[in-house]
Amino acid sequence: RKAADQGDACAQYYLGFMYEKGDGVAQDSKKTVQLYRKAADQGYVPAQCALGFKYYNGEGVAQDHKKA
Repeated sequence: RKAADQGDACAQYYLGFMYEKGDGVAQDSKKTVQLYRKAADQGYVPAQCALGFKYYNGEGVAQDHKKA
């Protein structure tokens, strides 16, 4: 969590994944999307892909195939 708070894109992605699965933290789809977006904005490709799936499926965000 500390690395994610300090802006590490990889840590943000994995923390988002933990929130998505409820692994060690309470499941929170909005927090998942926030963390994926932070990592994606830094160019972290796995987060860009995961965020695209979230938009495509409307999970934690309004469904938007154009953004996906």
